[in-house]
Amino acid sequence: MTPPTSPQQLYRFLEDRFSCALACTECARVCAVRASLLDPIGAVRQDRVRRLGIMCAEVCDATCRMLTEQDRQDEEGIRIQLEWCRSVCLDCADAFAGQTGAESAAGACRACAQACTDFLESLN
Repeated sequence: MTPPTSPQQLYRFLEDRFSCALACTECARVCAVRASLLDPIGAVRQDRVRRLGIMCAEVCDATCRMLTEQDRQDEEGIRIQLEWCRSVCLDCADAFAGQTGAESAAGACRACAQACTDFLESLN
């Protein structure tokens, strides 16, 4: 990650970072709520979706914390976390897409994955 060299580049970097953290927060909230609505002793498919929702909430929460709380971060660590978050969000979005009433949760997961992608691109 090359450090921003102009005020505009710094502003853009911070804006992308904040947007990604915000999308992660929203996705974590939505996934936690959606997972709590599914029966833990339900069908195998329901259980898989519930577990993916919980995992997505945890990964998004960790990504948000990393983006907002840590001062010193290595570029590789940021990239790995963002890639992981993006991957989990896409898997969760696919799982939610097959559930009645989970369209907004799937959308939040896709929005988070896109925010991670956008922030990854700003690191180049």
